[in-house]
Amino acid sequence: MSEAFRAAEAGTVPVETTDPVNARILEVSEDRITGFQAEPFAEISRLSGVDLPTVLERIRAMLAAGVIRRVRQTMLATNLAPGALVAWQVDAEQLDSAFNYMFQQDPFSGHVVIRSTDAETPGSKYRLWTTLKVPQGFSLRKHAEYLRDKVGAHSFRLMPANAVFTLGVGHVRRRGMEPGARSEELGRVQNTAVVELSDLEWQVLGPLKREFGLEEIVDHPWEARAAEAGVPLEEFLAVARGLNERGVVGRFSTFLEHVKPSAAGTRVTRYNALFHWRVPVGREMEAGREVGRHYIMTHAYWREGGPEFAGVNIMGVAHGTEKELVLAHKAAIDEHLREAGIDVDYTNVFWGGRSEIKPSEILPSAYLEWCAREGVDPAAMHAE
Repeated sequence: MSEAFRAAEAGTVPVETTDPVNARILEVSEDRITGFQAEPFAEISRLSGVDLPTVLERIRAMLAAGVIRRVRQTMLATNLAPGALVAWQVDAEQLDSAFNYMFQQDPFSGHVVIRSTDAETPGSKYRLWTTLKVPQGFSLRKHAEYLRDKVGAHSFRLMPANAVFTLGVGHVRRRGMEPGARSEELGRVQNTAVVELSDLEWQVLGPLKREFGLEEIVDHPWEARAAEAGVPLEEFLAVARGLNERGVVGRFSTFLEHVKPSAAGTRVTRYNALFHWRVPVGREMEAGREVGRHYIMTHAYWREGGPEFAGVNIMGVAHGTEKELVLAHKAAIDEHLREAGIDVDYTNVFWGGRSEIKPSEILPSAYLEWCAREGVDPAAMHAE
């Protein structure tokens, strides 16, 4: 084992996000390496101004310490698999077991969060929230019905994204951000249409999106992945660049553990808030772009909440270390919408509690494997 890996495992390298060098790296590596990069760690080095050996050493150390929970090339899964935000109505005594099943047993459920509201409001009985994606060719509704029966949920609401206005984390660079801070430009609208891939593209996509282990944080990370895909490196890079050009590649990212405190007791964030707004029909795109321009928003979407959630249609997520500051950010967005002439006649906040995050599996082959493992007939799960 090299000295760098020994140092990472021995804990001799600073790992707190408050360390100045780590902060410089994380301000870039969380969400500023967009698309596909042939040398992603070198690009982090270039943009952060931290030399490459130190970037590799610090990311390894933070990953080994659990400060970074995963390093991976993200894909815009919205464009690769049918998906939705799902709210589940589950009895209180079954909430934890349902949470555990979604997180531990279902490879197609991603973010799993128990949420609550400050008062009884429309939808407050829906405590369990997940993201759900199923590979192309299979039914999102049928898979949700399977999960409903498996965990004993009374009902669920599927809320696919009609449009995405912002999607990115960047907890470190959002520290100290003033309420109302926003871009001069409207939020960019991301297309949510599903793109069909060739067999070769799926062959490359699997290794491309897999999480990096400690020993894989190296100068040239794609060499081993090309070998895993069974193609020459240049072909691997060419296919990855093609996927990027087709708009299905997200960002290369170091995902921080933002729910649990570090060994030193430091929290990246404490409050996770899902904001709901109801705006006039026909103005969803305009309102979503106004919400998406606010830097505090890590996610912003047009999703239909339906009667279960009082007809809300714009949703977004923000994080912060103080509840009152998170609410101040929301108040600033509310005021901005009013100034933009967009009437909001209903709004709500769902606060995150227990939370776990994992990437949803999107490979069609993985769904067939799941069907075999669960004793489910794949034909019965095909899309309508």
